[in-house]
Amino acid sequence: MTIGAMPSWNGYFGWLRTPWSLLPVLLLLAACENELWNRSELLNPSILTEGDSDIARTFDQATILLPRRNGLGPLAGKLSDKAVRKYLSNLPSSRRYPTILYLHGCAGQGDLAPLQAFAKAGFAVIAPNSFARRFRPLQCRPSERTGGQNIFVFDFRLVEISYALQRMAALPWVNNERLYLVGTSEGGVAAALYRGEEFSARIIAQWTCHGAPFIRGLAAPEGEPVLAIVRSDDPWYQPERTAGQLGDCSAFFKTPNRSRSLIIDGGAAHDVWGHSGAMRAALDFLAQQ
Repeated sequence: MTIGAMPSWNGYFGWLRTPWSLLPVLLLLAACENELWNRSELLNPSILTEGDSDIARTFDQATILLPRRNGLGPLAGKLSDKAVRKYLSNLPSSRRYPTILYLHGCAGQGDLAPLQAFAKAGFAVIAPNSFARRFRPLQCRPSERTGGQNIFVFDFRLVEISYALQRMAALPWVNNERLYLVGTSEGGVAAALYRGEEFSARIIAQWTCHGAPFIRGLAAPEGEPVLAIVRSDDPWYQPERTAGQLGDCSAFFKTPNRSRSLIIDGGAAHDVWGHSGAMRAALDFLAQQ
C-alpha cells in the first residue's frame, strides 16, 4: 500500500521560526483591531461614555436649581453634590419638573437671581457651564462691551445645547415634554440659532437677532413661541461699537401670533433680568406654554 507523502514538520511548526523581530508588529496589529472595535462601539449611544471630555464637563459642572415645597427656597448645586443627589433620590418616582435649559452669557454664569426666580415658579433649571471646557477663550471683551472674538465659540454653545438634551433625556425628574430654552446675551445668540424642535418655547434675552450672517436670524421652528427681551439703548449694540446689531428679534418671528418682543427703554444697560417687568413677562410667557 502506498502512503501519500507525510506533511512536512516545517508546515506544522514553521511559525516557531517566525523572527522575534516580527512579534511587536503582530501585537500592534492585534491592538489596532481592538482599538477599531472599541471605536465602532462608540457608534452605539447606549454604551457611549464621554468620561472627562470637554463637552461632558459642561454638563457635569452645570448649575442645577430645583424647586422645593413647604416654603423652602430652590436647591442649588451640581448633579454630583451630595445634597442634590439626596434630594433627587427622595423625589416620588412620578415627579417630573418642567425644565429650563439656561445658557449663560459670554463671561460665565454670574448672578443666579434669574435662575432662582424660574425655580421659585416651579421650573427645574439646568445651566451648563461653558467655561468648564479646558479650552474656552472669551468671545467678548466685557470691559469694552464688544464681542466677535473667537467666533467658533458660537458653535461651542450650540453643541452644548445638543449634548445637554442628550443627558437630560436620561434624568427621570425632567419632563421632556415641557422643555424650555432660555439664553442670555451670548447664550441668547445660541438660543436664537438652535435649530432643534425639542423645546415648547424659548426666551432670547439681551440679544437682537441682528448682525453678521453667522449670528443673524432666528432658527426656532414654525409653531414654537418665542419671547425676546432687549433694552432699546443696550450699549453693546450701538453703532459706534458694532455694525448692524441694533433692533430686536421680532423681524424674524415665524410664529408672530404666539411670540412677543419686549423692548425695555431707559437705563443704557445690558442686563434685562434686573428689570422686574422683564422677569414678570418671562414667567407669564412660560406659564402660557
